[in-house]
Amino acid sequence: MKQQKPTLKLWFKSGDPWVWLNAAAVALSIIAVIGLLSLLAVKGLSHFWPKPIMQATYELQAGQPQIIVGEHVETAKVSAQQLIDAGFNVDPNQRLHERSLIKVGNRDVFGSDFAWFIDDYLKGIEYPKDLVNLERREWGNFYGEITGLKENGQVVSNTDATPDQLYEDFTKRLDRALSLYDQIHHIEKKAIGSINHKMERLRLKERKLELHPPAADELVKEKQLISDKRAVLDKEYQGLQTELNALYDAVKRDSITAKVSNGQEIEINLSHIVKATQPNKMNFFTKIGAYFHSLWEFLTGDPREANTEGGIYPAIFGTVIMVILMSVMVTPFGVVAAVYLREYAPQGAITRVIRIAVNNLAGVPSIVYGVFGLGFFVYFIGQNVDQVLFEEALPSPTFGTPGLLWASLTLALLTLPVVIVATEEGLARIPRAVREGSLALGATKAETIWRIVLPMASPSMMTGLILAVARAAGEVAPLMLVGVVKLAPSLPVDGNFPYFHLDQKFMHLGFHIYDVGFQSPNVEAARPLVYATAFLLVVVIAVLNIAAVMIRNRLREKYKALEH
Repeated sequence: MKQQKPTLKLWFKSGDPWVWLNAAAVALSIIAVIGLLSLLAVKGLSHFWPKPIMQATYELQAGQPQIIVGEHVETAKVSAQQLIDAGFNVDPNQRLHERSLIKVGNRDVFGSDFAWFIDDYLKGIEYPKDLVNLERREWGNFYGEITGLKENGQVVSNTDATPDQLYEDFTKRLDRALSLYDQIHHIEKKAIGSINHKMERLRLKERKLELHPPAADELVKEKQLISDKRAVLDKEYQGLQTELNALYDAVKRDSITAKVSNGQEIEINLSHIVKATQPNKMNFFTKIGAYFHSLWEFLTGDPREANTEGGIYPAIFGTVIMVILMSVMVTPFGVVAAVYLREYAPQGAITRVIRIAVNNLAGVPSIVYGVFGLGFFVYFIGQNVDQVLFEEALPSPTFGTPGLLWASLTLALLTLPVVIVATEEGLARIPRAVREGSLALGATKAETIWRIVLPMASPSMMTGLILAVARAAGEVAPLMLVGVVKLAPSLPVDGNFPYFHLDQKFMHLGFHIYDVGFQSPNVEAARPLVYATAFLLVVVIAVLNIAAVMIRNRLREKYKALEH
């Protein structure tokens, strides 16, 4: 008997095409994810690599050369007709011409950090070793040459000193200025900040006595106590202010004179400089050290210059704290709701309607949750809490304004359906015989659920939490209404009682990406930070998810025997 040859119809019936189609879809998704992460990593992390400073002559008109100094950023092609229409004298027979984007810095001199230059007019490109890159607290980077040092307005640099000796003396004075600046920052943010916090608490306590005065003797005693404490704090403040004034005078002692590419000489106080490098003198290993130093500053520093410079530590901290707080809130509510729907609620029409409603809530746009959180949590609950508990602070709101607590609650509400559905699916997979065996041994239903069912369903609960964290950490729209801000001057956790300030506004990586990418006045400077922050947000979400996955896997191994 002849064996039938396989046909296309039989091949489709076997299901192999669909297996290959699914495999191709998975492979395409993996390639897309890897490609996206690679793009973010390359574009973002390469920003911190020390780039050489070029110097070139740019001659648009004969006899009028212009010296250009800066970092080469990128090269783009532009048509000859566009250049001719813009007034440039280029060869029309050459269809495309190249132009370079150069970061010239010196915004206080040129008005802009970046400028485009036609490559046809760039001549004599070189990389002098004495050029310096000064990262400043304002006005962006300085590119140029250091020509002298001043102390208290008097020139102290030796005219016979070589550029290397001048730069070495400059770095020593810069280290001193940075050390003094750190002391100033500590006094302003920590010491004086703590005193201001205590003074505000005394003011609120005094206001509370005015609203609800006790007996006359007690009132006099309390007011005297407040007055004594305020006097002590005033004395501490005056001492710190004196120390602070001395530090400000000391940190402003030194300055440099430096020459810009157009020949103009400017004076820069060392208190305005964050970091100084000479990238053209660096070897490969020196650049690696500078790269990781810049990356560490990005991860641990505060933002500057409308978030286009400096670090993003407040945004990292705010994102992680919010996600942890959201997880602590959403898990108990989601588990309790799932246990009731699966174990206690009558399985009838009402329960089915509730399940449909929960599933539909998972598809509601996040901005709707933000509007609900603003109206219900902030304006209703928060303002009533202020009336009852913080009457002395009114009309200034305490919880009646967007803050960390309301942002976490809003995201907990947003992710609640995910946790409910995942937990309920885990409860449904637990064999009925396990419950009956526990009940047969004399355990109550509550004991069975608490000691047997919930531990066995914990891997599914963790799955729901993983999905909740993945969604909540990247949300931006609702947070813009309930607590996130462009710049938060202080972290929600500090050394002042009650140490964890749920009423404070905070920064978030997702909103930071939106703000830097779409609201920044300096687009070119913001672009690499958008890539770097986006990559970091993915890393933070991945770390949080990996931690939850590891916990879930341990729980799954622990209760695997009971499932069989």
